Parts: sequence; C-alpha cells; structure tokens
Amino acid sequence: MAEQAGKRPRIVVMGGGTGLSVMLRGLKEKPLDITAIVTVADDGGSSGILRNELQMPPPGDIRNVLTALADVEPLLSDILKYRFSTGSGLAGHSLGNLILAALTDMHGDFVTAVKEMSRVFVCRGQVLPAADESVVLHAEMEDGSIVTGESKIPEAGRRIKRVFLEPRDVEPLPEALEAIRNADAILIGPGSLYTSILPNLIVPKLSEAIVSSEAIKIFVCNVMTQPGETDNYTVGDHLQAVYDHVGLHLFDYVIVNDGEIPPQVQDKYAEKGAKPVLLDRDEVTSRGYKLIADKLVLFRTYLRHDADKLSHHIFQLVQDWISRKR
Repeated sequence: MAEQAGKRPRIVVMGGGTGLSVMLRGLKEKPLDITAIVTVADDGGSSGILRNELQMPPPGDIRNVLTALADVEPLLSDILKYRFSTGSGLAGHSLGNLILAALTDMHGDFVTAVKEMSRVFVCRGQVLPAADESVVLHAEMEDGSIVTGESKIPEAGRRIKRVFLEPRDVEPLPEALEAIRNADAILIGPGSLYTSILPNLIVPKLSEAIVSSEAIKIFVCNVMTQPGETDNYTVGDHLQAVYDHVGLHLFDYVIVNDGEIPPQVQDKYAEKGAKPVLLDRDEVTSRGYKLIADKLVLFRTYLRHDADKLSHHIFQLVQDWISRKR
C-alpha cells in the first residue's frame, strides 16, 4: 500500500470503450500511479479485421486508452484516432490501430507493442491488455440461446443471462496481477457492462486477485442504458450482474450520476433505445454499497461523464482510504 508521505497512490482501472478513455483523461491530471487493464474481447470493425488477419489481440480499446493517457499535442492525439474513409484495405482502419499492428509485427508480441507505443507517446500510466491473446466472448441469453462474438451480443435483441470466455482458462498478464496486488484502489467502469467490463472480471485469476486485494474498490456506473445489453437496467441491476458473475459484492463505493439530463437529450437517445440509468438508491445502499451521487454528465455531441468532476471524487475517495489505512 502507498503509505509513505508523498508517494503517489496506485490505482488500477479496468474496462474498455469510450467511457473508460473519457475518465482516464481526468485521472491522468491527478497525482496517481495509473495502471489501465483493458479487455481483449473486441471483434468488430478495424480491431476485428486486424485480429483475424494478423492473429493479434484486438487493438481498438487499447489504442483508445493509450490516446487518453498520452502526454502529446492534441494534433498527434487526433492523428492516432484518425480513421481512413477510403482506400482498398484501409477504409475503416484507425491509424493508431495500424501502428499497434506494425509494432506487434516488429516485436513479435502484442504486450511489447503496447509498452513501446506507451513509451513513444509518453503515457501518464501503464497500459496492459487483460491477456496476451485474443479471447472470444459468448453470451447465454435468458431463452437459452448462445450468441458468439462481442460485437454480435448487443445485436441479438435478447436479454442476457451471462457471458463467458473462450478459452475459459485464459491466463492474465503477470504484470496485471502484480498491479492489482499492489493497488491502493481498483476502479471498474464505466463502459459496456457485458462486453467491456465483465470480460475482465471473468478472467479467473484477475477476479480472484481483485477479491483478495485490500484496495478500495469503486464501481463507476454508466449514465445511459445500452440497447441490446442493459435495456431498462437500474444501478442495482448493473451491480447484480457483476455479483452474478463474480459471486461477491465486489465494491465498497458506487459512483453514479444523479444530475438531470435535459428532455431533448433524452429524446435523442430514446431514438436508439437508450435511456438514463435509474438510481434505485435504497436498493443499492441496502446491499451495503456506499453511494457517491453527483451531477456527473456533460453533453456536447454525446453524453459523457464530466472527467474533471469524476476524477475529483475518485481521487478524494482514494486519499481518504489511504489516510484511514495508516
């Protein structure tokens, strides 16, 4: 534990997708030693093509996190995110994904490629794939059917009962296990519950390490439901899904948005089948979770977490936890 005065608290952040990247942009401005552990279950778009053609783990979520933590000029960050719109074989690929693919080919393994890209782009934290191999995500639906593939699960249009990985005994990176063992805080979310968050938590040794850790464990709940994954889910439903997969009440604190979302914004999301995640406060607190509720959203083109406000709450929780441990 980080008990020496002046030592940066060590925080492990787990998940994938846009929500994780937004939050990391705020956290990297705090005096924290960050390790991001990112899912390798993605099989759609550019990531899916590179995964299949080059037999490498999918780079997309990793690239998003590297870009979020990079200490570079905004133009360079935009270049990493640039996605080709034309060109035979190029259309749909982001430049950052292609750079990771090139580095993987040069060094012979994906983990070294991620470390090299992190070094070149001066990332304020360590970025680790959850495993050094691609995994296939399956979902068992409540009607008993099985849907295979991370990108296919939300498209199935059926309620999800559980998700599981192939191979089932996938080995996490030793560095990821070490980071969890040494962490002062473990932060899960935000992100797609069944296709970004749970794929990390169902890696057997990763979940065991989290359960054994004495770190403070924090869940950041999504602001909106996700069509095909969490339709009509409350905050409590998100927590129940984690409990059903891990078998324990994993978290000490739950951070949620309780700020009002303007009706015109709700209408825009409702067109795609999404709506605000309902905060069932009594249900959450009755299960023993401590709740941090605040106005945590910003709206520009899309709803996003307010990275500054969210990182302030997280940093305060971590500092208070460490102070109590001394």
